[in-house]
Amino acid sequence: MAYELKELQGSLFKNSKKTTEQHPDYTGKLKVNGVELMLSAWVAKTKDGSSYLNIKAKEAMPSVNTGSSDNFGAANGTDLPF
Repeated sequence: MAYELKELQGSLFKNSKKTTEQHPDYTGKLKVNGVELMLSAWVAKTKDGSSYLNIKAKEAMPSVNTGSSDNFGAANGTDLPF
């Protein structure tokens, strides 16, 4: 069973794919009012040197499911016109 986000809860994980400073240090998801949000967070420092997380959120893209993975999105059993 896959992990299901609960309302007003989320998680951040260390970004193992970070290759530049612009990439977030942490990524994750949050659920608010039934809407799944993607989170990005960067470790930053204040002028006095204290660390904090700078966080951005955006609505998650819906997953694309064509119902078939072997015929490039054509309907089940449908011949392609070319």
